[in-house]
Amino acid sequence: MSAISSDYPVYNPPLEPYISIVHRDADILVLDKPSGILSVPGRHPALSDSLASRVQETFPQALMIHRLDKDTSGVVLMSLNRKAHASIAAQFEARTTKKAYIAKVWGRMKDDEGLIDLPLGIDTDNKPRHRVDHEKGKPAQTRWQVLAYEENATRLRLFPLTGRTHQLRVHMKALDHVILGDEFYADGAALIAANRLLLHAEELAFKHPDGRDVKFTVPCPF
Repeated sequence: MSAISSDYPVYNPPLEPYISIVHRDADILVLDKPSGILSVPGRHPALSDSLASRVQETFPQALMIHRLDKDTSGVVLMSLNRKAHASIAAQFEARTTKKAYIAKVWGRMKDDEGLIDLPLGIDTDNKPRHRVDHEKGKPAQTRWQVLAYEENATRLRLFPLTGRTHQLRVHMKALDHVILGDEFYADGAALIAANRLLLHAEELAFKHPDGRDVKFTVPCPF
């Protein structure tokens, strides 16, 4: 077996809780994903353990509708039938779902709120990292709001209006306020300020396949 890329120096996903189900009905599973586990299996055999594969041990028909980065915690949604999957996946595609995250970022934000509108693309020289790319990047927007100021840090609520890979992490770096503990985009004091990425998917709102408007919340663990 070949060695894992340096971007995955160690992969030891948490075992407790093995799965944390926030809500279950005939159509969906709402899960509380801990930091440190992949949403779906990685390509390398050593990255086979994931939230999706664990859930499928009990619910083999379950499919991941959207993903969180390995080190991001919070609300994750899986479907339990094809109709539900198509219904909710279409909402993500149309950007009608509403998502809210909590983050702690390095330094003190000067304003109380703002909108980041910067296109993002893969950093071809540093995969799997992404970067602001005004030439080839895809449109990306994030709204942010200050919740509290802390010593050398600011606690934010982030509202991604698009769903690009590493969007929140790259957008905050672009403002020179990297998310604490971010192994990809932070360094120095901002990197060692936390033992995990301080980014949490707190809320997810969408239209349930049965027609109801629903919102699920997972309290932030930091």
